[in-house]
Amino acid sequence: MGDIADYDFSGTDAGASHVYNEEAGQVRVGGYMCIKDHPCKVSAVSTSKTGKHGHAKCNFTAIDIFTGKKYEDIIPSTHTAHIPFVVRKVYALVDINEEGFTSLMDEDGSVREDVRLPDYPDNFAREIKAQFDDGKSLAVTLLSAMGHDQIVECKPDEEKK
Repeated sequence: MGDIADYDFSGTDAGASHVYNEEAGQVRVGGYMCIKDHPCKVSAVSTSKTGKHGHAKCNFTAIDIFTGKKYEDIIPSTHTAHIPFVVRKVYALVDINEEGFTSLMDEDGSVREDVRLPDYPDNFAREIKAQFDDGKSLAVTLLSAMGHDQIVECKPDEEKK
């Protein structure tokens, strides 16, 4: 048997999942769910009556939060649906390099340099770059879900004024 010194419990990451389970009948419009392993925001839910096999079915229509693509799924209302952990965080845009990677600083002063300018919507990255090149101080909102981070909003940074 191993000695207690063989185990390191100082870290907090236990290989945690990017999703949690929730009964499909509890998912509402405006909430999040995974459809075909894509984190989506639910735009419509309809529930059919209990059928021959004893389960009411929930019909979900949802929009991928990163690509804007529409997905649909049907899940029995008593079965589990996968719900992604979604985090929104605001950063100050410090720099944009030639490859399109951004330098983002949070309130604590720590900097992230691993986030690219977004591919979706089409002209959003160009708009951010143009405003940054004009010398404007910008605050960007970073959306994180299922191991993917993407800038989803950009506005003038009010603190710098």
